[in-house]
Amino acid sequence: MTPVQQALLILLIPLASAAIIALFLRRKGGLATIVSVTAAAALAGLSLSLIASGEEINHSWEWMQIGGLTISLGIKFDDLAALMLFVVSFVGFFIHLFSTGYMLDDKARGRYFAGLSIFMFSMIGIVFADNMFMMFIFWELVGFSSYLLINHYHEKQTAADASNKAFIVNRVGDFGFLLGIILCYWTYGTVNLTELGLISDSGELVHSKPIPLLLFCGAVGKSAQMPLQVWLPDAMEGPTPVSALIHAATMVAAGIFMLCRIEMLMVPEALNIIMWVGTITALYAALCAIVQSDIKKVLAYSTLSQLGYMVAAFGLGSLVFEQDGRDVLVFAGVGAAMFHLTTHAFFKALLFLGSGSVIHGCHHEQDIFQMGGLRKKMPITFLTFTIGVLAIIGMPGLAGFFSKDAILLLAMKNNTVVFGVLVFTAILTAFYMIRMWKLVFFGETRSDNAAKSHESGMSMTLPLLVLAGLAIIGGYAGIYGKLAGSVADLVPHAHGSEHTMIFVTSIVVLLIGSLGAWVYYKPGAKDTLEQNSNGLFNGLTTLKESFDALYGYYVAKVQQRFAMLLNFLEQIFLAGLIIRGFSGLVGLLGLGARALHVGSLHAYVHWFLLGIALLWVLTSGLF
Repeated sequence: MTPVQQALLILLIPLASAAIIALFLRRKGGLATIVSVTAAAALAGLSLSLIASGEEINHSWEWMQIGGLTISLGIKFDDLAALMLFVVSFVGFFIHLFSTGYMLDDKARGRYFAGLSIFMFSMIGIVFADNMFMMFIFWELVGFSSYLLINHYHEKQTAADASNKAFIVNRVGDFGFLLGIILCYWTYGTVNLTELGLISDSGELVHSKPIPLLLFCGAVGKSAQMPLQVWLPDAMEGPTPVSALIHAATMVAAGIFMLCRIEMLMVPEALNIIMWVGTITALYAALCAIVQSDIKKVLAYSTLSQLGYMVAAFGLGSLVFEQDGRDVLVFAGVGAAMFHLTTHAFFKALLFLGSGSVIHGCHHEQDIFQMGGLRKKMPITFLTFTIGVLAIIGMPGLAGFFSKDAILLLAMKNNTVVFGVLVFTAILTAFYMIRMWKLVFFGETRSDNAAKSHESGMSMTLPLLVLAGLAIIGGYAGIYGKLAGSVADLVPHAHGSEHTMIFVTSIVVLLIGSLGAWVYYKPGAKDTLEQNSNGLFNGLTTLKESFDALYGYYVAKVQQRFAMLLNFLEQIFLAGLIIRGFSGLVGLLGLGARALHVGSLHAYVHWFLLGIALLWVLTSGLF
C-alpha cells in the first residue's frame, strides 16, 4: 500500500464507520459501539504506521473547475501533520474506549458513536488538507459534528441552547475565515499551502495584513478566543468524553493547527494582534475559572486559558540567541504552540476523562462542593487525576512544565509585558486547579452521591492510566522521534541565567498558586472565596457573565430592533411601493386596455380615427 493510499484509508475509515452506524445501527447501541471503537483502533494503528514510515505526502486531485478557479482535494502530510494526526488518532482512540463504559446505559449510544466517527473523519480531513478550500470544507464538518455531540442530550433545553450557541458563534468566526480564503486567492492566485510556501520562500509574497487577520477569525471561533469564547463553557452540556475529545484535545486545537499551517502569510502587525488576543484570553479565562463550581466548567475555562497560551506563543514569533557572534534560531512560535498543543492534549484529555470518571462514580453529580473524600473511594481516578493536575500547573519533569516553559521563555525574550501576564496566569492556573483537586478528593463526603461513589470499570480506568503516562513523559523531546521533526527540539535551550530564571520562575509560580489554594480553601459545601471576599467573588462572576450579557443586549436591543426596521422598510418599500405598486400599475393599465375592447364597431372606428389624428400630429412636426 502506497503512503497516499494509506492516508486515504485513514481518512475514509471513520466515514465508513459513521455511515454504517447511521444507516443500520442507530438503535443497536452495542453493535454501534463495536464498529466505532474498532474503526478508531484501526485508525490509530494505520496512523502510527504512516507516521513511523517517515514518508512525506504532497498529492492532490482536481475536484472542480469554475472559469479560472480550480478547486482541488489533496493530502499534505509532513512533520506538522504527523504530530496532529498522532494527537487526533491516539487520544481519540482512548476516548472511544472510555466512552464504552461511560455511555453504557445511554439509549442513544448509536447516535453518539456515529457522531464520534463523523467527527474523527472531519478532524483528519483538516489535518490532511493541502489547501484552504479543502480545509474549510472539513472545518465546517467539524462544527457540524460538534453541534450533534453537544446536543446529544437534546431533551435538555440547556443542551439544545448550548449546541445552537456553539454553532452560531463559530459561524461568525468562520465568515471571517472564508473572506480570508477568498482574499488570499484574489491576491496570490492560489490557496494551496505548498504553493503559498514556495511564493513566500521566493520573496514574492505580498505584505498583507487583512489576509492573516481574516484567517485568524476562524481560529478565534474554533479555538474560542476572545471575544468569541462564550460557546466553550456552555458546550460542557455534552457527554464528558465529548468534552475531552472535541473541547480539549482536538477540535479547539484545530485553530492553532490552522495558524501554524498558514505561518507563511503572517506579518508582524498581525502577529502582534494575535499575541495580545491569546494573552488576554489566557488571563480572562483563568480569572473566570476561580469561581466555577461545576467540575467540567472549571476544566472548560482552563482549556480556554491554555488555548490562549498557544495563540500567544504563535504570535510571539521566533526566539533568537546569540552564539559565537551570530544569531541562532532556537525555536519559533509555531513550534512552541504545537508543543503545548500536544502536551495539553495529553493532560487535558486525562483531566476531562478523570472528571467523567468522578461524575460517573458520583451518579452524575458535577458540583465540586457536593463531592469530597473521593481519594479513598476512587484511588485510580485520584492518582491519574493528580498527575493531570500536576502536569497542567507545571510540576518539574511533567509534560506541562516543558511546554509552558517554552512559551514563557519565548515571552521573556520577546515581550516582557506578555511575560508578566502569562506568569500571573500560571499562578492562577495552579490556584484554581489545586482548589478543584482539594474540594473533590479531600475532606469528608458532602452529599449522598459522593458517599455512594465507586471506582470506574477497566474500560474507563485504562485510558486514564495511559494518558497519565503520556502526561508524565510527553514533555521529553526524545519520545517524539519522527513524530515532530523540528518540533521535537523545543525544550528550552536558554543559556546560563536565562535558563535559571525560567526554572526559578516556574517553581515560584507553582508554589504560590498551589500553596495559596491549599491553605485558603477549606473543604465544605460553600465557596471559601464567596464567604470571605464576596465582593471579589461577585466581581469575577460578573466578569464571567459579562460577555453573555453583552451579546444578549446586542441581540435583543440592537440586532432585533435593526431587524424590525428592515422588516418595516421591506413591507413599505419592497413589498408595498415596488412589488404592490408595480402590480397595481400593471393592473390599472390592464383595466384601461380592457375598457377599450367594448365590442362596438362604432367605438373602434372612433378610436381608429383618433389614432390617425395623433399619428399625423406626431409626424407633422407640430411638436
